[in-house]
Amino acid sequence: MLRRLYTEVGNGGFGPESGLASLTDGNRTPFHPVDWPSAVRTHERQRLQGLPASWLHLTSGGCSMEWYVSLLAVGNPVLLHDAGGWDPTWGRRPHDGLRHASHSLRRWLWTWANRGNVWDDVLSR
Repeated sequence: MLRRLYTEVGNGGFGPESGLASLTDGNRTPFHPVDWPSAVRTHERQRLQGLPASWLHLTSGGCSMEWYVSLLAVGNPVLLHDAGGWDPTWGRRPHDGLRHASHSLRRWLWTWANRGNVWDDVLSR
C-alpha cells in the first residue's frame, strides 16, 4: 500500500499532520521556507541513533513526536514515537517512547481521509 501511495498518488505532501514526508530531498510544503527532510534521510539518521530499521518515518507529530509505520509487523501498524520519551544514556530503549496509534496504515489513512482525527486512537489509550 505504501509503495502504491508514493508511486501512484504523490511523493509525500498529502495525508495527516503536515503530510507524508517525501522519499526524496528537495520537497517542501507550499509557503514553507525550507525543504522538509526526506523520509529516507530521516530514516537513516534515526537508525544510526538507535531506532529500529523497520520503522519508516511518515510525518512529524509536532515537538519531539514522529509518526512511523512498522514495515515488519502484520498489518503495518502506525506508531507514534516521542523522541523525548527515551534516552539511551539512561538505559532506555526506543520502544520506551512508543505508542501504537493504529493497528494498520490503511486504517490511519482512512481516518484522515474521512476527516477524522488520527490522534483519537492514541489519546484514548
